[in-house]
Amino acid sequence: MALTTKDTGKQNDWQALREINLHELKQARQQLEDVAQLIAQSRDEVDRLAQRNAEITVQLSQVQSRFDSVPREEIRKVYEAAIDTQGRLFNMRGRLENLQNDQEHLQQRLTLLERIDGLLKDGEIQQQRAEDTSTSIETLEMLIQTQETERQRLSRQMHDGPAQSLSNFILQTEIAMRLMDQDETKAREELASLKDTATTAFRKVRDFIYELRPMMLDDLGLTPTIRKYVQALKDQTGVETNFILSGSERRLEPYLEVLVFRAIQELLSNAINQGHATTVKIHLDMADAYLRVNIEDNGRGFELENVDQSGGMGLKMIQDRIALLEGTFEVDSIPGQGTRVHFQIPAVKTNKNDRQDKEN
Repeated sequence: MALTTKDTGKQNDWQALREINLHELKQARQQLEDVAQLIAQSRDEVDRLAQRNAEITVQLSQVQSRFDSVPREEIRKVYEAAIDTQGRLFNMRGRLENLQNDQEHLQQRLTLLERIDGLLKDGEIQQQRAEDTSTSIETLEMLIQTQETERQRLSRQMHDGPAQSLSNFILQTEIAMRLMDQDETKAREELASLKDTATTAFRKVRDFIYELRPMMLDDLGLTPTIRKYVQALKDQTGVETNFILSGSERRLEPYLEVLVFRAIQELLSNAINQGHATTVKIHLDMADAYLRVNIEDNGRGFELENVDQSGGMGLKMIQDRIALLEGTFEVDSIPGQGTRVHFQIPAVKTNKNDRQDKEN
């Protein structure tokens, strides 16, 4: 069973482009609503922790004023409560600040997407498309870059916010360990355990940063990024993932590298999480003027009519974006016999590579 899509006309291009933009609009509005709810909850939690911190501070002052007469167990409990409350308050305030920044940037993104939708709806972009055949690709690049700019911002924010907070939290536990002068063995065991927990969380945040926006996609390009992602996926899931490259490895235009990487990322996720595949083969062909990608898995397969297109890019979203680049997209799948996805697009090299070719 096969599904094939080609760019069959200018009007279809713009209709597909608007569908993509409407999908992004829906996601942005939902994200803005979710963030608003999280901000309200975080503010309540900050107020509660601030009140608790004030109470603990009073208790701490009382203990310090009569340090010699207070039982060691009481001192330990007060210090533990103070460290715990201050750490949670610090992290929650950082989270609230990050959420407020998210809200501001999501609102800016929503405004941009609404403006694009208005242009698409009233026909101004269609008229421009008739005058300039390159507008389709330029507008698609703009939409993709809008998404990736947001991902880059969130990636930096995760690094400077929660990741930094976790790093400080580890340092706080080390300081607290030195303050505890009673039952040192037990205190150190408990704090060492807390440090291990914070370290694990820090590693997860770092992995999330890579998942959100692998910086090596900008620095090294598509092929090295796919190699690293495939290996990481194999290590994390245990699924046998094999990556094959044919042709000459080279850099492409940034928006093409982003589109291809996100498509492969989504297709591998579908194969493993939905298809429950145990083996996945990825073949990237850069042998000529076209870039070709072929992904095969031994998963449970599906009926094409029943494809769930919700979440992520989805098959339909990948299909539409490739069509706008005058490429082709095919899916072959039979229930119980796995899935094969193949797509190809014109491989436009970067200006930097063009200059290097001329110099050579």
